[in-house]
Amino acid sequence: QVRLVESGGGSVQAGGSLTLSCIVSGYASNIPCLAWFRQAPGKERESVLIISNTGAKETADSVQGRLSISQDGGSNTLNVEMINLKPEDTAMYYCAAGQIGGAYCFQPSYVFKYWGQGTQVTVSS
Repeated sequence: QVRLVESGGGSVQAGGSLTLSCIVSGYASNIPCLAWFRQAPGKERESVLIISNTGAKETADSVQGRLSISQDGGSNTLNVEMINLKPEDTAMYYCAAGQIGGAYCFQPSYVFKYWGQGTQVTVSS
């Protein structure tokens, strides 16, 4: 059974930093597509960062230059480093995994099959 567990959330002041981690277990090989999503209260869930098994990455404009994604080599651990955090970054952050990789990861219709429970990030002004 595939399982995703996020960690690293917390409360910081604006301008602060956090690192979120997602550990994926139960998958026989490298996950083809991994991503971080977030959902703020009253808002729709949005894709923040995506990385495919080819190493290609996609970053949402709203976090460009402030959030970066990395994957531990040879392991199914996905990290996101967050710097210069803003109050509008406050949200529940979710790790997600999909079974088809490559360019498909970045299509708006892509379906991420596996999801973690989320980790809360709160940024105060």
